[in-house]
Amino acid sequence: MKLISRYYLLGFVVTLLVFSCSQKKEADVAVLRESGPWAQLDSIRALIKAPEFPDREFVITEYGAEEGDDFLNTEAIAAAIKACHKAGGGRVVIPKGEFLTGAVHLLSNVNLHLADGATLKFSRNAKDYLPVVRSRWEGMELMNYSPFIYAYQQENIAITGNGILDGNADMENWWPWCGAKHYGWKEGMGRQNPARKLLHEMVHEEVPLEERVFGEGHFLRPQFVQPFECKNVLIQDVKLINSPMWNLHPVLCENVIVQRVKIETLGPNNDGCDPEACKNVWITECYFDTGDDCIAIKSGRNEDGRNPGIPSENIIIEDCEMKEGHGGVVIGSEISGGARNVFAQNLVMDSPNLDRVLRIKTSSKRGGTVENVYMRDVVVGTYREAAVRFNMFYEEEGDHIPTIRNVIVENLQVKNGGKYAVMANAYESSPVTNFQMINCRIDSVDEVFNVNHMKDVKFENVVINGEEVKYEEKVK
Repeated sequence: MKLISRYYLLGFVVTLLVFSCSQKKEADVAVLRESGPWAQLDSIRALIKAPEFPDREFVITEYGAEEGDDFLNTEAIAAAIKACHKAGGGRVVIPKGEFLTGAVHLLSNVNLHLADGATLKFSRNAKDYLPVVRSRWEGMELMNYSPFIYAYQQENIAITGNGILDGNADMENWWPWCGAKHYGWKEGMGRQNPARKLLHEMVHEEVPLEERVFGEGHFLRPQFVQPFECKNVLIQDVKLINSPMWNLHPVLCENVIVQRVKIETLGPNNDGCDPEACKNVWITECYFDTGDDCIAIKSGRNEDGRNPGIPSENIIIEDCEMKEGHGGVVIGSEISGGARNVFAQNLVMDSPNLDRVLRIKTSSKRGGTVENVYMRDVVVGTYREAAVRFNMFYEEEGDHIPTIRNVIVENLQVKNGGKYAVMANAYESSPVTNFQMINCRIDSVDEVFNVNHMKDVKFENVVINGEEVKYEEKVK
């Protein structure tokens, strides 16, 4: 009996040791995953707080709003917002039903709330977005048509609820202004090309903002939602469809949360969410099915980005799903102010029309430094061009050589790859530096690499088309 007890005790001790070692190993792995760059994630997220609003409601029908396509509710909505703001804040409620409106301008401490079954439908009459307001258009400052929902230098604002924001754009309205025939443009129609060229010239010549007046007759499409120089912004639960141009475009904002938002719009330049020169942004639990980049981080184009020199920084993207789009997570191309500290994790992407998983695009006309970009735990069904693409030759060339460094991709799993696993087109004088891929698997790609100038590249446990790949062996 004593011998049996000793064996039993010995077995128990061994089991305990094995269990303890196993637990320690798992703990060590967990610590390792949350060490290094990812150790910053929780501290950055802790800085991002959702605004809170008093428990007061201002229903737009009590300010004269009416349902239907024959009544424009711009003034009624403005009156409700003004009353809410004056009272110290609360919710401006769009009730169940469809309400037509022009530009909506939010004020501090106002939560624009769309009730279940509510649709806020935006007018197709461009005059309903006048007078012009200060805006950014493709990274360039100007006075232009008001974005459909706009806020300037406000604090504690929100757009919430399970309702729908309908931009009401299509092949006959707003989209043809891009000048492309496949989006409805025909000879004799107005198009953005001349105004876009003029704005480029004004930016280069550093023409004062007050002289960059566009709007009527210039055909530069307004963005859907644009908070400009705002603090504490929440966009939550709403669905956006039929956008004229970029969907969510916070500019020079701090403390922005975009949560559980669904964006379905396949028009020209229909980017999903484009934080520009923003600090502390959290994009989470969102769905993107877009006509351009799903998420594109920006910081101004050329002189309008370099002169203020304000980067986009501390951007968290997690638990999102991406379908169609030029890229899933994109940085650029209007990135002259730079970008840093971008964290993307727990993403699902899957579409033959999704071109890239991670893309950084810039040029020597743009300049800027993109650094500290970290992506992990991404599952991809299929993409078309490249899983990771770096491009320093996007559009024009100039005298401002960009910098791309410190990009780490971990645990990327791709079932059906596209043309390449990795593409890179950089300057010999400014190679992509410290690019790492760790624990990644990409199947069914045509070619592994299409790259030139890269430095300090590390591949660890990267399996492509069933074979482990070392960067040095493939690129000589």
